[in-house]
Amino acid sequence: MKINNATIIKILEASGDVPQARLEEYAEKALDSTFDLYELVVKQNVKSDSELTKAYAEEIGIPYTDINIKELSKEVLQQIPEHIAKLYNMIVFEGSIDEPDKPRCIAMENPDDLQALDVLHKLFGQNITVYIATRVNILSALDQYRGNIGSEISKIVTEQDEAAQDDEDIADEDIAEDSPIAQTVNLIVEYAIKSGASDIHIEPRPKEVLVRYRVDGVLREANRLPKRTLAALVSRIKILSNLKIDEKRAPQDGRFKIDMNGRKFAFRVSTLPITEGEKVVMRILDESSEPLSLETLGFWGKALEDINDASRQPHGIILVTGPTGSGKSTTLHSVLHILNKPDINISTIEDPVEYKLEGVNQTQVNVLAGMTFVAGLRALLRQDPNIIMVGEIRDKETAGLGVQAALTGHLVFSTLHTNNAATCLPRLLDMQIEPFLIASVVRVVIGQRLVRRLHKEDCEEYEPNAAQKQQLAKVFGLRTKADWDAIMQLADAAREHFKLPKSNKLTFWRPKQDLEEEKTGYRGRMGIYEVLKNTEEIQKMIISNDTSDNIQKKAITEGMITMQLDGLLKAMLGMTSIEEILRVTRE
Repeated sequence: MKINNATIIKILEASGDVPQARLEEYAEKALDSTFDLYELVVKQNVKSDSELTKAYAEEIGIPYTDINIKELSKEVLQQIPEHIAKLYNMIVFEGSIDEPDKPRCIAMENPDDLQALDVLHKLFGQNITVYIATRVNILSALDQYRGNIGSEISKIVTEQDEAAQDDEDIADEDIAEDSPIAQTVNLIVEYAIKSGASDIHIEPRPKEVLVRYRVDGVLREANRLPKRTLAALVSRIKILSNLKIDEKRAPQDGRFKIDMNGRKFAFRVSTLPITEGEKVVMRILDESSEPLSLETLGFWGKALEDINDASRQPHGIILVTGPTGSGKSTTLHSVLHILNKPDINISTIEDPVEYKLEGVNQTQVNVLAGMTFVAGLRALLRQDPNIIMVGEIRDKETAGLGVQAALTGHLVFSTLHTNNAATCLPRLLDMQIEPFLIASVVRVVIGQRLVRRLHKEDCEEYEPNAAQKQQLAKVFGLRTKADWDAIMQLADAAREHFKLPKSNKLTFWRPKQDLEEEKTGYRGRMGIYEVLKNTEEIQKMIISNDTSDNIQKKAITEGMITMQLDGLLKAMLGMTSIEEILRVTRE
């Protein structure tokens, strides 16, 4: 929602973290009633939309909520008819007709809308609790009123000309803005966003076209289309992505953007010729989402302290390691968001630019134009940066330039593809970086994986039996009672950090056996991490060319919690399951 200028000034003054000179500048602009100070403050990254809305909620004495779209029940939502919900930008997110004594929890963009409140009282009486939420959050929730993708696409596809069987012969009207094919592409994209998918796969098969979404890291089928729609479907996507329609024998890469419910989404498109036709994969990037805090990502305890300490250093290298799709870019951008201040120059070179950060100078790699990581990094060093982020260290030249940048007073962030944190240091040796340079410039190495987060309503708690406990001991290296006692102590510390009740029992959670077919027991993802701090002892081991196994053992004795152990602790807290941890960490 839009908040008036005077209230914005009051909120900024109360926060105490805006310089006086900037406050005076804003106060002067606030005198002009036609000037939108709210938009300026958000755009300049002084306060986010959610932070301003939360502060405004405290100011007017109405609770703030951030609706978790993935946990929103359609039955609860539909207590307000769709046309009324969209007219007043409000939704029910908790409470149902089966629980008459429990108040309906209503999220509104404008809780001062008397007409909307009158409608709510007519629907539910006085038994309601009104919350304030951001406009983007409510619009995303309103989108959950939509029906099933299969039925909607089937309806559109049947409208197509059945006579057009030749998928090589595409008329202009077949892929026009208002054509059934264009509507089909729009639906595929919209439902992918609604499902929380990270990727869309459009795959030709001998007799049909398979549409699959990757949700929470796992591919699942969304729909099947007639094979005759393939050429027009791919051509429509190529038009959106500014690719060559007539090039079907070589892979192509493109990008397009859409606005949906006040949020901006970028789609990174890749086409690939396979035996049955052209396959298309679209990576979905939510450009409107704010970077998450490290705590929200799942960092805690010593790992969180080590990252914060390294980020406060004036120079050095911070590396994030893990396979493709393990959330490395998300972690880096969260740290950069924390460090992003008006008096700091942050510059990046990425391939591709996945997350747009307000106030950060982001450069896209373009190999054809000669803009490689090496060329980009050389140019960045002449741009007077304080902090540099290199999307990936791929070769010895990039690694060498990154080390030189760290030695000359810059804080450098980058990623490497290794299996764990300790392996990252010998990997730099393979890139011909001198051991004493690695020891002196690397501050911390973060290893990570993504696991699916359990949805408590679809899960059950259980105590492992003797056989299961023996298996856990074998997999996680818990050989003695002292090992188990240490794990229980760590679990207590983790519960305290995540504000969960204490427990003296060893229990885990798993999806219920009798779930409906479309439910998995999981919603969303979270990270499991290990953070290796480059201490004096580890520096000595690097200089003496010690093995990654010995470096790992030393880091563990100094308090590092490994990824697998971090996963076990989060499974004990009911955040994920043992099966998920083993799925992503088993070697």
